[in-house]
Amino acid sequence: MQALREVIQIWYQSHHRDLPWRHTKDPYAIWLSEIILQQTRVEQGLPYYLKFIHNYPQVQQLAMASQQEVLNLWQGLGYYSRGRNLHATAQQITTDFGSIFPNTYQGLLQLKGVGPYTAAAIASFAYNQPHAVLDGNVFRVLSRYFGVEEPINSTVGKPIFEALAQELLDTKNPAQHNQAIMEFGALQCKPVSPDCSACPVLTTCHAYRENQVANLPVKLKKVKVKKRYFVYHLIPNAQQQLAYQRRGAKDIWEGLFEFPLKEFADESQMQLYLSGQKIIGGRFEHLLTHQRIEAYFIISSAQSQLTSSCIFLDLAGLEDHPIPRLIDKFLIAHGHDLFSE
Repeated sequence: MQALREVIQIWYQSHHRDLPWRHTKDPYAIWLSEIILQQTRVEQGLPYYLKFIHNYPQVQQLAMASQQEVLNLWQGLGYYSRGRNLHATAQQITTDFGSIFPNTYQGLLQLKGVGPYTAAAIASFAYNQPHAVLDGNVFRVLSRYFGVEEPINSTVGKPIFEALAQELLDTKNPAQHNQAIMEFGALQCKPVSPDCSACPVLTTCHAYRENQVANLPVKLKKVKVKKRYFVYHLIPNAQQQLAYQRRGAKDIWEGLFEFPLKEFADESQMQLYLSGQKIIGGRFEHLLTHQRIEAYFIISSAQSQLTSSCIFLDLAGLEDHPIPRLIDKFLIAHGHDLFSE
């Protein structure tokens, strides 16, 4: 264990990326980076982190913002429930904890949207407490190096990995150790086609010796992807604005704005509805974690699609109204041409 621990930390000294949240012990900044980077590549998340830190340098300022302002800044990052949880947690910290982050692992777990990984990350990075992080990168390193074939997302496998991670942890310097092993998994022990020839633990890696690199870690199959069929109605007014409505709760994109929508149970019903309609831009496909959306946008004068909650906006007005990535992609491609005829 000690040899592996030392080799990874030496590797980290010369290979790590220079990221702003690695230069602070501020639990707010660390928490912010961890929430943004969930299910998100560093390259994609970094500009969002910088925007949030610039707009809300302290947790109180984030708490005082409206949810719409937060979601507007979050727009394009996806997984909008994270944005809502981010805002709710900032309010929880301000209201329940006097704007001071809990300084223990168990205390951090009381925060909305903070699970074992995020609590361990904040506890180690901000307070240098000996809690091992266990994210996808760490799962991969441990599974390959030690040859653990139990699924990482199974009730049997997870305790095995938790124990391994904690045993490997450098308790004298947990912050650097956690950063090092995550970075090693992200840059060296990559998910696909890692450069094993350049790996400093090549000779002692079980997966490499047994030709199992491509097969580890093992993960139970994902939930079946649900297909959904959307037709959006582009309803203009005399001022060349389009109608938008706000999505409700308990579905994707809660609180975001979209065009009036008609959803269909299957593709055949949708295609029948589209017959004779003026379609703009053809078929759009949008992938979510467990959903695949097929969408069309049609010019419509159907007042029946307008509800009392609809508002009319031009492109400039969208700056203050967060929209899903699907709507954003459509407007980037066709928004400026809708009223050109």
